Formats: sequence, C-alpha cells, structure tokens
Amino acid sequence: MSEEPQNNLNRAILQTLESLHAAGVQQLAKPPAAPPPPASSLQQAGTPAPASLLPSTPAPLSALTLNDLQTEVAACTLCEELATTRTQTVFGVGNPQAKLCFLGEAPGADEDRLGEPFVGRGGQLLDKILAACNLDRQDVYLLNILRCRPPNNRNPTEQESQNCRQFLERQLQLIAPEFICCLGAVAAQNLLSTTVTIGRLRGKLHDYRGIKVVCTYHPAYLLRNPSAKKETWDDMQMLMREMGTPVGE
Repeated sequence: MSEEPQNNLNRAILQTLESLHAAGVQQLAKPPAAPPPPASSLQQAGTPAPASLLPSTPAPLSALTLNDLQTEVAACTLCEELATTRTQTVFGVGNPQAKLCFLGEAPGADEDRLGEPFVGRGGQLLDKILAACNLDRQDVYLLNILRCRPPNNRNPTEQESQNCRQFLERQLQLIAPEFICCLGAVAAQNLLSTTVTIGRLRGKLHDYRGIKVVCTYHPAYLLRNPSAKKETWDDMQMLMREMGTPVGE
C-alpha cells in the first residue's frame, strides 16, 4: 500500500476512535473467534480430527445438590438401550441427609412408571422391614445401582453399571450416609467391587469409603423364598445394633 492511502486510512481510524470516545465508548469488544470446523468435515477430508473435537468421557460431576444431580440424570443417554426404552429415570427418594441408605439394583416396571424406587411388591415388603426397625421411607434414602429400567427387568450389564457409577458415587457423596444396606447380590457386588456371593457377604460388616455396609437379600428374592426372611431379619438386627438403635431383641 502506498504512503498516501495508508495515511488516509490511519486518519479515518483516528477520527472514528475520537468520535467513539466523544460518545462515551471506553473500550471496544473483541470480535468473536471463528468457530472450529466440525469434526465430521475434517474426517471427510481425510484429516484426523483434533483431540479437542473428538468425543470424550464424561467430565467429573459437579452437581452441588441432589436436585442438580437429578436433572443431570434425567438427561443422561450414556446407555442407548435404556435411554430409548425407559419411561423416565428413577433417581432416589427419602431423607437427603439420611444416616442410612438402602441400595437396590435397578428400577422395575412399577418404578419406571412412577419414577420412584421400591414401589412394587418388593417395595411393600421393604416398607414392612423398615417398620419392624422403627423406620419409614422419610428416615432413610432409597436408591439403585441403575437409574433406568433394564428391559424385561434383566440384570444390569457391566457397562451399564459403569456408566451409572458416576451418578451413584456423587449421590452418596451428597447424602453422606454413615451406613448403606445393599439389597441383593447385584447391589452388593457392584458397590463393593466383588464377585463374592450374597450368601457370603451377608452377616458381616463391610466398608465403602469409610461408610459401614451391610448386605442382605433383596425383597423380591424374599417374596420367592420366604424362608430367607429370618436371615434378612438377622442382618437388620445387626445393622440396627451398629446404628445404636437395636430392635427385636
């Protein structure tokens, strides 16, 4: 560019700045950066997509309240099959500052329909167990390993359990219980990362990140095998003794 046009351009810029200053403008906004090209266009051109444009694993959850976390859960689509077959997610209910949490495996048909854990026949039996321990649903917190119903009430897959683990861990962090009662093998084995059978896990105390854990049979199992109710009652008595509120002795 020749000297004269350059001088004219500089003068025009200066005049514009002076006019803006006279109008009270103290600074100019930075123009927005151009958005990066979509990863798909880079891949179509045969160029590998930058790592920043590739799908990544979920970031650590930062939800500050259970309500925030419940909103994140409701939008989760990590398990494609569950996200497309569920009626709604089933987050958890009860006292958000409960001393004791009851952990099951996954929602069933009734839970999927109503959005609340343990509301079917097994849930009715759990209510009776709670009542025998001088507790009700408002005293404890009820949740599951999964927050979506697996089709036909099948057991959760390993990948589904892993996908939902972040929600389980953050939920327990926010509630901060002193005790967890695992209902059934799926809940106990997933929480404690073990393959030991429920028959060998029950009857003793376990530890999960400083939280005392008791394992017992799932209420649905007790409906099919009433003879196991005595062992479950023994487990509940042990749990209540540890909590300092013994029952039935």
